[in-house]
Amino acid sequence: MTSTNTLEDNIKMLEQYIEYFPDFPKPGILYKDVLSVLSHSDGIKLLEVILKQISIKLRGKVDCVAMLETRGFIFAPILSLHLNVPCIPVSKKGNLPGPVIELPYILEYGEDILTVQLNSITKGQKIFIVDDFLATGGTLEAASRLIEKAGGEVVQGLVLMEKLELEGRKRLNFPMISLLSE
Repeated sequence: MTSTNTLEDNIKMLEQYIEYFPDFPKPGILYKDVLSVLSHSDGIKLLEVILKQISIKLRGKVDCVAMLETRGFIFAPILSLHLNVPCIPVSKKGNLPGPVIELPYILEYGEDILTVQLNSITKGQKIFIVDDFLATGGTLEAASRLIEKAGGEVVQGLVLMEKLELEGRKRLNFPMISLLSE
């Protein structure tokens, strides 16, 4: 693992840190745990190199990184540091202090409300949105609508893992980077 490897080579190497759990969360499902990368110091280092490589390609194209609660909170600050831009939380209702902008949305299993702090996004700001997993795309779509409501423009998204068969990417109106897929 070095920063001289290509991004694609480093992503292939990252796969060795993914753990598999059969019959989770229910029988017949093979769960790929992307957070298992964090239980290996070499996995963390490799992920940091990958995020740095992605940041280099995006420098000057984004003004801010938006991190989705909660797992996006783990990875977005690394990107923010390498991009030298601020990082803002997008969170569920009741988790952010001060005045917030809210957006209710419907999930496959119910309803929820996303929030962002009122003054965290300036009009026209180019936003890079980060989460851990893309399934149906409902949360990322809602977060992008919330960011637009706050005055920002989502110009790029990133997830560590994407479940391709659910086609969540089709709901999104911005380019996505998925490190791994299933």
